Amino acid sequence: MNLSGKRLCITGGAGFVGSHLADRLVADNEVVVVDRLGNGRREWVPDDAEFVEGDLREDSVVTEAIDEDTDAVFHFAADKAVDSDAPNEQFRLNTELTATVLERMRSVGCEHVAFTSSSTVYGEAPRPTPEDYAPLEPISMYGAAKLAEESLLSVYANSHDFQVWNFRFANIVGPRLQLGAVIPDFIHKLREDSSELEILGDGRQEKSYMHIDDCIDAMCYVVNNADAAMNTYNLGTRTTTSVRTIADIVAAEMDLDPAYSFTGGDRGWVGDVPRMRLSVEKLAGLGWTPEGSSDDAVRRAVRELLAADFE
Repeated sequence: MNLSGKRLCITGGAGFVGSHLADRLVADNEVVVVDRLGNGRREWVPDDAEFVEGDLREDSVVTEAIDEDTDAVFHFAADKAVDSDAPNEQFRLNTELTATVLERMRSVGCEHVAFTSSSTVYGEAPRPTPEDYAPLEPISMYGAAKLAEESLLSVYANSHDFQVWNFRFANIVGPRLQLGAVIPDFIHKLREDSSELEILGDGRQEKSYMHIDDCIDAMCYVVNNADAAMNTYNLGTRTTTSVRTIADIVAAEMDLDPAYSFTGGDRGWVGDVPRMRLSVEKLAGLGWTPEGSSDDAVRRAVRELLAADFE
């Protein structure tokens, strides 16, 4: 699909990833952003984009956001807390949201959808993990919801002639990243107390990190070049970094030397996957290769968040 001259709907388009994608697409397309502004911010929506505020599970909102002229939907809207305090409600909300969006698309004849899934669908899988790894056994309710949503996408691809681009993200970092993610959390904690930094788990958790600019580049490249009915791609880097290394980078960039304390155990919360590295060979085979390391992505994101003085 050529991402030019289209009418595109971005659900969750006022959030971290969605707003960056809107920034990228608005110059060459008619972009509609829909967001209930739970995680997102109105000021992150480009001026040239149409904005619809509300919950997509409501008929009036989904009808306004996705109409007969919509060429494709980038479905990013979700409750994104991996360690949610209400996991059953999170599962219900996210799966219901995706089902509602897909059925609205089917009813108006819009058959192209890109979806932000997650590495959490793999659970504790061997590393690096390829897209065809099985069985998929998530260990968090967030991951279980993402896997259920992928199943819905598969139904629409195979039974309703949809074309789907399904992206399994590593940890995406950069400007507009909010509290609840490790880098903003460390910055916030050190601003509150520069002498000590609490680190969840034992600090040895090790995962892949990808900068938001590379993530957007990769998504657009896949949508433009992958043409199967169901296109599933990992998005990440070939390297990993540890939580302790992230703490070191944040402290160095803030010119601080805090003492570290650890909550203990090999993971930060129930459902946390302590080690994750996605295979990106399928993406490379399509013609897009991530440059730079996880450490590079983290360091760049730290500098950008400090410069922006995020809240």
